Amino acid sequence: MKVRKAVITAAGWGTRFLPITRSQPKEMLPLVDKPLIQYSVEEAIKSGIEQVIMVTAMGKRAIEDYFDRSLELEYFLEQKGEIELLRRMREISSMVDIYYVRQKEQLGLGHAILMVKDIVGDEPFVVMLPDDIIDSDVPALRQMIEVYEKFGVGVVAVERVRDEDIGKYGIIEPEPVAQGVYQVLSLVEKPEPSQAPSQLGIVGRYILTPFIFDILKFTPPGKSGEVQLTDALQLLLKRQKLYAIELKGVRYDAGTPLGWLKANMALAFKRDDFGPELREYLKKLL
Repeated sequence: MKVRKAVITAAGWGTRFLPITRSQPKEMLPLVDKPLIQYSVEEAIKSGIEQVIMVTAMGKRAIEDYFDRSLELEYFLEQKGEIELLRRMREISSMVDIYYVRQKEQLGLGHAILMVKDIVGDEPFVVMLPDDIIDSDVPALRQMIEVYEKFGVGVVAVERVRDEDIGKYGIIEPEPVAQGVYQVLSLVEKPEPSQAPSQLGIVGRYILTPFIFDILKFTPPGKSGEVQLTDALQLLLKRQKLYAIELKGVRYDAGTPLGWLKANMALAFKRDDFGPELREYLKKLL
């Protein structure tokens, strides 16, 4: 069955960006000249996704407003003769069909996914974490869908992580099946480096089958009281195979201030309109 739906989770508190996230959703922080979450939406569209479901929470209305039409702004730009800018603003509100679900309690990624069960239905679907920006020639999600189309079961994106960072990720026990593609034998959520089965950590892209909903219903909360998707995937392995792919591209963790700054610099340097000038400016600062 074709993968048509993408779930983008945007319900977290954004505590690592406080105090700005007291009133500003982290997902709406600018990455060059677009909000973080728009990169996920664009990646989904380029990968053939037809419907986006966003899991939001209290204080996230700015996300909904951003992807909605702004008739007043459009009228203002039209009156000023800003036709190209007007076109770009209208494109944002017509990119893709977007549905919104509110997570009233932030009980983990697994719980957030359970919230969309009725909308997803009996179809395979994508889960995207907008903190992870993946710059690649072939969209990251497209790379994963190709693996799903070959095997017909769930796929997770992985990246080789440093020993000192292993405790920040869900780590897989891999069995190679092709170049950069693995069957997942087991998963461990944030292990100690000495207990990790590999250096392949799960990053913010998943393709899941609807069977995951039945698993999540019975997945006990982890140490933090949250329902962890990694724990549910470990239970899933008893019933269904799972594969992993090392994505071709560069991932930026924009979920921390330093990672967000790095992503801004890296993507800004690639811009023809101001990349060269920015590079020269930074040289002067250094």
